[in-house]
Amino acid sequence: MQSIFHRVSVREFTDDPVKSVDVEWLLRAAMAAPSACNQQPWEFYVVRDQEMIQALSKCSPYSSPAAGAPLVIVPCYRTEGLEAPDYPLIDLSASVENILLQADSLGYGAVWIGIAPNETRMTNVSEVLKLPETLKPFCLIPVGVPAKTHEQINRFDRSRIHEI
Repeated sequence: MQSIFHRVSVREFTDDPVKSVDVEWLLRAAMAAPSACNQQPWEFYVVRDQEMIQALSKCSPYSSPAAGAPLVIVPCYRTEGLEAPDYPLIDLSASVENILLQADSLGYGAVWIGIAPNETRMTNVSEVLKLPETLKPFCLIPVGVPAKTHEQINRFDRSRIHEI
């Protein structure tokens, strides 16, 4: 639970690699997320190829932090065979938060770079990864050892709580 109050968005990384065993833990955390009707619409692309990472870093006006990462995870969602077809973005959101928290707990930094539902960004990522038509990219998650440390900002705001 400490990662909830420690995690920050990390956009600058060292050259240190992300260990394969740690990538598996990131993906185990992702797949432990709740999912509507337990449909688990997720598929994950783990990108270590630097040429492809550079291409991904140009897919959105906000994706440049990917360029300096040793690893980018691209969560995608299936569009066919879903029991709750309106919920993949919600399912993937829970999954991504689990990746971010697990990354922090393993000593890595990561940042959530939104791709869906922007069609242009989704097309750009799909083209880079050569995704099949039935798979849509949700976001980019650059992961690595943070180049510098940041303190988490306290976002608690009692005025947003309404007790009835």
